[in-house]
Parts: sequence; C-alpha cells; structure tokens
Amino acid sequence: MPAQTALDWIDIVVILLYLTATGYLGWLGWKGTKSASDFLLAGRGAHPIIMAVSYGATFISTAAIVGFGGVAGMFGMSLLWLTFLNIGVGIFIAFTVLGEPTRRIGHHLGAHTFPELLGLRYQSRGIQIFAGGLIFLFMPLYIAAVMTGGSVFAAAQFGISFEAALLIFSLITAAYVITGGLKAVMYTDTLQGIIMILGMLFLLWFTYHSLGGVTQAHQTLTGMADMVPGPLKEMGHQGWTAMPEFGWGAKNYELWWTVVTAIILGVGIGVLAQPQLIVRFMTVRSRRELDRAVPTGALFIVLMTGTPFVVGSLSNAWFMQNGAPLSGKLVKAISAEPERAVIHVMKEISPGRWEAVMNPKTGKPSLAPVAVTAREPAIDIHGQPFEKVSGRSISVVYAKGQADEIIPTYITQALPRWFGLVFFLTLLSAAMSTMSGQFHTLGTAAGRDLWEQFFGKSGDGQPSLKVVRVAILVGLLVSVTLAYTVRDEYVIARFTAIFFGLCAATFLPAYIGGLFSRRITRAGAAASMLVGFAVSLFWLLFIKAREAGAIGLVKLVTDGKSSLVEDRLNWPSVDPIIVALPLSILTLIVVSAFTRPPDAAHLARCFPEKTR
Repeated sequence: MPAQTALDWIDIVVILLYLTATGYLGWLGWKGTKSASDFLLAGRGAHPIIMAVSYGATFISTAAIVGFGGVAGMFGMSLLWLTFLNIGVGIFIAFTVLGEPTRRIGHHLGAHTFPELLGLRYQSRGIQIFAGGLIFLFMPLYIAAVMTGGSVFAAAQFGISFEAALLIFSLITAAYVITGGLKAVMYTDTLQGIIMILGMLFLLWFTYHSLGGVTQAHQTLTGMADMVPGPLKEMGHQGWTAMPEFGWGAKNYELWWTVVTAIILGVGIGVLAQPQLIVRFMTVRSRRELDRAVPTGALFIVLMTGTPFVVGSLSNAWFMQNGAPLSGKLVKAISAEPERAVIHVMKEISPGRWEAVMNPKTGKPSLAPVAVTAREPAIDIHGQPFEKVSGRSISVVYAKGQADEIIPTYITQALPRWFGLVFFLTLLSAAMSTMSGQFHTLGTAAGRDLWEQFFGKSGDGQPSLKVVRVAILVGLLVSVTLAYTVRDEYVIARFTAIFFGLCAATFLPAYIGGLFSRRITRAGAAASMLVGFAVSLFWLLFIKAREAGAIGLVKLVTDGKSSLVEDRLNWPSVDPIIVALPLSILTLIVVSAFTRPPDAAHLARCFPEKTR
C-alpha cells in the first residue's frame, strides 16, 4: 500500500478536532494555574490515575515507538529486556521505593523542581545550579529525538516535508506548556495517553493477525535467522528472536554490548534519574496515591514499549511476505528451500538497461537478502549479461541506513489507510506528551534553578515565570536545530540513550543517597555528580566510537580515528554508564565517609519520624 501523498479533508477535520481538545485541556490548565505551585507542580493535588498516565505518557514518546521500535526492527526482540526494566525499574521501583521519599522530602523542604530538591536536601546552591544547568544544556538532545520520531512518520504518511512537521509538533506543544504549566501538561497527557493505548492495541492485534497469529508469527520470524543482513551478522546478530552473541574481544560481540549497555541498561536504569518524571512524585498528596498509580503505570508501559518492540521485530516477517518486490543481480544463494538469496539491488534506468543501486553510506552497490519469487536470466548491464533475481526483502528500509524509517514504512505499507491517521494521532500524542514534560522541565530549570539562584525572585516573591517561558522558547529553537541537522542512523534511540545515561551517572547516586541516607554529605553529592558527568562526557567525546566519531573531537587529537581505543575491540561499543555510574557511586561513598555529616536539625526536617 503506497504512502498517502497529501492530507485529505477527513485527515484535516480529525486532526483539528484533536488539536481543539488539546487546546481546551491546555486552557483548563491555564485557567487553573493561579500560583507558582500550580505552574510547577500542578498544585500538589493530582489524581493518582492522572499522575500515572501523565508519568507514562511523558516517559514513553516517539523515541520509544518510532526510534526504539525501529531499532527492534534491526536488532530484534532482545529489546524486550528494556520493557522488563521499564516496568520493574521505571514503574515498580520508581513508584514504590523512590516515589514516597521523593514526595515527602520535596513537600517538607518546599522543593518545586528536581534540581531544587537536590539543592535543598544537600543545602547547596551550587548543586542546584549545576543540576539545572545540565538539564538546560542537554535536555534539547532528548527533545530533538522526540521531535524527529513524530516528524519522520508525518512526512511518510501525509507527504509533508520533515521540516514542516517538525515545526508543527514543536510550536503546538510549546504553546500550551508556556501558558498552562504542569496542570496543562498533565491534563493533555491523560487524553494523549488514552489515544496511545488504543493505537497500540490495534497495531499489536493487526500485526499478529496479518502474520497468521501469535505462534505462526514468531515461528516465521525465528526461521528467518539466515536472512540477517551481512553487516548485522558480523556484529553478532543471531536472528530477531535471539539475543546477540555474547563475549569480549571480537567484532561479533559488538552488537551485544551496544544493545545491553547503551539501550537496555542506559535507558532502563536512566529512567530513575529523569527530572521530568521525578517531579511527578511531588504532585500527589500521599503515598496512597502513588501505590494506586502502579497498576495503571505498569499496564501503560507494557503496551507502549512492548508493542513497538514486538511489532518492529515482526515487521521483518511482514516485509518478506508482503513488501515491495526488489530486483537485482544474484550474489549468492542462502538456501534452496525456501529459496533465499543475496542480491545486488538493481534499478532499470531505461528499457533493458539496468544499474546498481548504491549504498549512500558505503558508496558500494546495496546488498539485500530476498525471498526469491522469480528469475530472469540474461539481462544486460553495461554490455554484460547477468542473472536477474526478483523477490521480497526485509532490507527495503535498511538501504538508507535509517532504522527510524522502519515503523513509519511498515505503517504506511501494511496497515489500512484510516489507521495511518489514528497512528499519526498516537505519535502526535506520544510526542506532545513527552515534549510538554521536557519543555516544562527545561524551562523551570532555567527559571527556578538558574535565574533565581543568580538574580533572586521577582518583586512579588514569585518565581520568574517569564524567564521560564523564555527558556522554553530557547530550548525549542535549539531542539529544532538539532533535529533538523542530525539525521544519522537510529538517531532517535541514540539521543535518548545519551540523555538517559548522562542523567543516571550524574544524578542517580546523589538522588538515591539523599533519599535514604543521613550520612551522605554535601561534598560527597557534589563530587559524585561531577565525576559522573565528567566521565560520561569524556567517554562520549573520546571512547564510544559512534558518538565520538560523529562529534569529531577525537579526530583532532588522533590520526583520524573514531575512538581513542579504536584498535581495542568492543571497548568503542561500551556505553558510558558502565564506567561512569560505578565511579559516581564510589565517589559518593568515599567522599561522604571523609567529610562532615549534615546538620542534625536539617536532617530532622528531611527524615521526620512521622510522615504525612
């Protein structure tokens, strides 16, 4: 089924109705925002279901649906371990272990933002400024990832330009965050979360139905292990229903270290230190609301991450059975029954004249594994006959090197036309719900945690909400610029993993230590945050090949290498969190052990014997 080339009147009406509902909820948030507490923390009186759906909708974005769904299309169902961590860590541990102490200490100390929570807990203006500055500088990476996911699908589905879709996403979201604050964010998140649930349920059902049911679909995908493209197989890909090959010191172990350290651990653990999520715990009145929110949050995460990971993997089976046919020159046979082969992809430039389709990354003819449907011998190319093979391939969307296009291509080719619009609203909801939380966090970090710490509050004693709103606009411009200029392979998942891992190494030890230990000191927390941040940044700039090579700084200090350890196999694939987080934890413990403990009166405020 070809992609729609333009919006028709039904599309326009449905989208306008959705935007009208979103605008109305944003207006309700604006109308109910009477104070700084309303803008920053929704008045600390959110309903548990609204809080849970808002938490999940903010957590799960187009980065998960399009970005990580596309990565699952390349790497397979090993990404379902990330769903397991998202539920076990991101929901159960976050809500039942961290949620109540965060809510309690935040209420007792009067904290309104995550950096302010750290600053007040450790009685350190410097810690608050450092945390706020890091959020303001690096949150645009994550926002850009979310923007890209929605914009890629809009461009594929409706034929509009990527740039136009990017602008629409960002301006609409920024508008209601700037006016309505966190109340508007949470109200709109709830509507958007419901749309996301309905869209994911249909997508999962349709995928299994089109492949003959759950058992048949998984058996088909398992039987396609020999169809794994050569470059992925060299990295240790063993099929879409198997984990990558594990080991150390060889090229065929690189995929395991990429999937497990950067994607599963980086994002699965990093969720605990996400400022835009932590602040949700301070919006409810008591632990009872947090406990009631767990089932809703867990169900939401199962659908929002499990579905795109499963569908992304299974899209390979659909493309092999139903995708657009390819033609090319036979390179080698994979198997005789069923007949599969690797071909050089060819295109007919004029009747009887063919030429190779070049891979834009390698500059060499594109290779694709195909399920052969026809053979036509003695086709001429540049005066030389070649055996032409036709068939369907899983590699249709891989040829451009863009995993981010796998889910959009599957939706536009496989599913009914009307679902394209529904899924667009699902992605619009996912993008807007996450971006609203991101914009709100970025703006409050700039206003509350930076501006006020340097220049004080406004004359009426209220936080500088004008500064918050201006900061949101600045963050919008930076994020749009990043999304527009960086269009590398699986950039959505990469940007998300970078931000999550950076937050985990920098914030997580000081955050958890501050919640549960009276002995963690201001010096220990500050040193831990500096070490976690410095090691993560060094690793991204000089060690991890994909990021270091793209940034280019390492090339200036070497003879053009993409990593300082390029000649040491597997090290360039290891994520910074594997090194930075343990060092950050060790620093917190050691420095706290040798520095003066916090003031007893202050600890009594943080850890009262009786909690509300």
